[in-house]
Amino acid sequence: MPYTRQPGEPPQAQPAYRVVLRANEVKPEPQSWGMLKWFASRALGNSTKMTTGEATVAVGKANPVHWHPNTDEVLHVVSGHIMHRVGDQEYEMRAGDTVVIPEGTRHNARNIGTEDAVLAISFNSADRYTIGE
Repeated sequence: MPYTRQPGEPPQAQPAYRVVLRANEVKPEPQSWGMLKWFASRALGNSTKMTTGEATVAVGKANPVHWHPNTDEVLHVVSGHIMHRVGDQEYEMRAGDTVVIPEGTRHNARNIGTEDAVLAISFNSADRYTIGE
């Protein structure tokens, strides 16, 4: 059923970018520590304001310490058990936990569980830059 605009509601412009990224279009990026998948970004052509993705950290592995000079990051633990370093602090995190990492802050995730850790990651820039150690 088509949507009927309510009285006083402004017309909705169509975005100047693609709206739907299909599952078969997601390109997994294997890493020595696990896997990255990207769902929205300027490079994918479906966002001009943010980047979203998924990081999978294998059991006993950690992604390198890194930081983002142009964006904050929100990381949500979908499944698994990690130790997440943010600056000089470490936080034990489990499924359902969320951390906000300020722009320019060194951080990384280490899987301390018995299964792969799946992390939903979001950035407030469509052009996320990463500097790593």
